[in-house]
Amino acid sequence: MTGQPTTDDQPPAPRRRVLVIAEAANPELVSVPLVGWSIANALRAHHDVHIVTQIRNRDAFLRAGLVAGRDFTAIDSEAVARPIWRLAEILRMGEGKGWTMVTALYSKLAYPHFERKLWRQFGRRIAAGEFDIVHRVTPLTPTASSLIAPRCARAGVPFVMGPLNGGVPWPKGFDAERWREREWLSYVRGLYRLSLGRRRMIRAASAIIAGSRHTASEFAAARNRLTLIPENGIDPARFSMRADQPGTLPIRCAFVGRLVPYKGPDMLIEAAEPFLRDGSMVLDMLGDGPLMPALQEMVSARGLTHAVTLHGWIDHKDLQALLSRSQLLTFPSVREFGGGVVLEAMALGVVPVIADYAGPGELVTPGTGIKVPMGSRAEVIAGFRKALAALIAAPQTIPALAAAALARVEQHFTWDRKARQIGKIYDWVLDPKGPIPQPVPLSGE
Repeated sequence: MTGQPTTDDQPPAPRRRVLVIAEAANPELVSVPLVGWSIANALRAHHDVHIVTQIRNRDAFLRAGLVAGRDFTAIDSEAVARPIWRLAEILRMGEGKGWTMVTALYSKLAYPHFERKLWRQFGRRIAAGEFDIVHRVTPLTPTASSLIAPRCARAGVPFVMGPLNGGVPWPKGFDAERWREREWLSYVRGLYRLSLGRRRMIRAASAIIAGSRHTASEFAAARNRLTLIPENGIDPARFSMRADQPGTLPIRCAFVGRLVPYKGPDMLIEAAEPFLRDGSMVLDMLGDGPLMPALQEMVSARGLTHAVTLHGWIDHKDLQALLSRSQLLTFPSVREFGGGVVLEAMALGVVPVIADYAGPGELVTPGTGIKVPMGSRAEVIAGFRKALAALIAAPQTIPALAAAALARVEQHFTWDRKARQIGKIYDWVLDPKGPIPQPVPLSGE
């Protein structure tokens, strides 16, 4: 990437006419659909936006107050999308694993069908200059090519894509977790870079927004058009509570996420066991998944039931009430693309203690949280135990970290801030003077 970091404290950008492609966008879901919706909807406050999404999101858009035809168009691609999802569920046996395979099936088969239908409906309008910019927000995966990108280039309409994220390599020493997640296809994921469609898309794109440094590294051929904006953000209305930070013991910690091997809930319990046992720490585990029975047995066998509460699945709208009870988010996930839960904790004034790898390692900067060096499973456990011991020895240091974490989120990671950051990219695309802006300083910058 090139260019210098910019700030958000500048005059508002002019309104642009933007066709936003957000095939996955839904305010009532989480993960990618919530990201797609949140970015597209935030852009509406600053630009004249028409959103194109998939038909399954139509009712949620209507419930959110948008008007079909005026504010958005829902493309019915279910003839291909539905059987692809069914096939994916069969192949991963309904257990929420094998996401590389699911992404490959959908991005190579279902999504191209969606774009073909989109172009039939909007191609003439794009070519006629009805839109200043076409911005593909989802799919977030960098493996999904776009047939629309070169068509927009031929029509003289800038095509922006991103934030793109995904494909973070599995860290060394975690092959067992990789196989338990059925991530067999991840061993050959890099073959997608040979795709002719991908090369055409990259050549045609006016700007590429990467959600992480790893994803940015996959677009080295477009460095002069590449910027970095993490895809996750915060809705201040949804995360408005503030954690109590007394700076005293015991410290209440939280784990949030699916109970699966790569997120490390068992590693966390092992690392925290001495502090859970002596009463200097209590732990809330928010989430469900295939590891739940093993974790229940682990907690019981080690005599930690007085200090560890396994809450099970939590609705996202109820998350802040539970998470804001904690002082720390203890999150040893070893393969997290974006790390949205890290930003959610920071927005509540909860200090993140994370494995320094991929998304979370880029979001947490010195003074806003604690980063445990990545290593083998044993090294991660030892690193978390050391970090927790240091905080328990000096709990009075936690409130300052919490305040800095909250300030960082408010400055860079609300959805409105993100829309303003993307607006700077639009300005540059339409008048490319100097290097492409780099709006968000990440850890190490």
